[in-house]
Amino acid sequence: MGGLRLAAITKFFTPPRILVFGFASIILIGAFLLSLPMASATGQPLSFIDALFTATSATCVTGLVVVDTGSFFTTFGQIVIMLLIQVGGLGFMTMATLFAFAFKRKISLRERLILQEAMNQGSMEGIVRLIQKVIVYSLVIELTAAIIFSIRLSFDLGWKEGMYFGMFHAVSLFNNAGFDLFGDFRSLTVYADDAVMNIVAMSLIILGGLGFVVLSDIIDVKRNRRLSLHSKVVLSTSAVLIIVGAVVIFIFEYTNPRTLGSLNGLGKVLASFFQSVTPRTAGANTLDIAGLRQATQFFIIILMFIGASPGSTGGGIKTTTFATLIGALITMTRGKEDVVFFEFRLAKERVYKAITLTMMALLLVIGVTMILSTTEDVQFLVILFEATSAFGTVGLSMGLTPHLTTFGKIMIVLTMFAGRLGPLTLAYALGPKKEKELYQHPEGKIIIG
Repeated sequence: MGGLRLAAITKFFTPPRILVFGFASIILIGAFLLSLPMASATGQPLSFIDALFTATSATCVTGLVVVDTGSFFTTFGQIVIMLLIQVGGLGFMTMATLFAFAFKRKISLRERLILQEAMNQGSMEGIVRLIQKVIVYSLVIELTAAIIFSIRLSFDLGWKEGMYFGMFHAVSLFNNAGFDLFGDFRSLTVYADDAVMNIVAMSLIILGGLGFVVLSDIIDVKRNRRLSLHSKVVLSTSAVLIIVGAVVIFIFEYTNPRTLGSLNGLGKVLASFFQSVTPRTAGANTLDIAGLRQATQFFIIILMFIGASPGSTGGGIKTTTFATLIGALITMTRGKEDVVFFEFRLAKERVYKAITLTMMALLLVIGVTMILSTTEDVQFLVILFEATSAFGTVGLSMGLTPHLTTFGKIMIVLTMFAGRLGPLTLAYALGPKKEKELYQHPEGKIIIG
């Protein structure tokens, strides 16, 4: 009897469900810690809904905040947020694997299946080696950036605070979280024309958003290996989006006195590129997002919806999904049958999955936007920006987050959660178990277009 009950429990907790429950548990623990009086600088505990919002934003590496991180929270509260960002960015299963390595415990088959789901991999082959690389790459990149940030910030803040700020922002930016400690919701606006801060921050965001599979692939190229198709698509799509984004923002905002118009030549270029990179789900900004022209704000919404790449610390529908959709569009308009990238044909199921994921994401953003339009008394574009930022786990805001109603905060919390795990993972976790159909329906025809 006990064996049957254990089997039923094991059958219920599929890898997608374990991911959902795992992230939810981390968020609840984080919310409890952030609601303690010792986490608040004033000694007054943060309300549970605000603590839940902050914990979700940190664990889902979003960056939307209802209270200013730098001024409201104590060092304890800020460290809790930083740990939530690290666990959420790398994934709780990656962190659990780290402890397993530390205690020299073997990784079971079930744990490998969960890791495969968490890293969005097609098979379990080499999954443990990939996790080892994820941990090493993350620590090396974050430590390197923390040292550079610390040296630069020590000139402004002193060594002690400079090192603390350097470590926090290295973790936050690499994990594409967007939390900052500069106060007054300023993010990195005070360093809009600072080359060191901009270049290091953009490098962290890009490296975190490319995905660990791509990083591993790039490093392995030195061992006489060729880049995989996945890496080629990710790198080429990311490069195009960043360059095109920077050019569009530079043109739209060049004469805007509230943004680029107030900066010198180098500052304009740096700020344009930074605002193009940060919608890769980073959430940090060097320009006042509310001060951007509406055309620029809508363009950033599109970039946020696309997001980062699979297996990364970012969200969105992912660059590979976007590339597949564009490939399908080009294929159809040319009257061909197959989507081809770098002389490789994509399987039809990949195209169907890209369309399905995009439609689910689009419906989610539209639904949340419509609901928030009835509860929040602000302009439609502001609400659409907030909803897309939450889904893409970006963290950019036009100023709505601190003024959300309680219901609005709950909606954004759910959107961030869905965006971090992915609509398909949630659908697999919450839906019934897939069963293979034993028959096919006869083919029918409908008129399209």
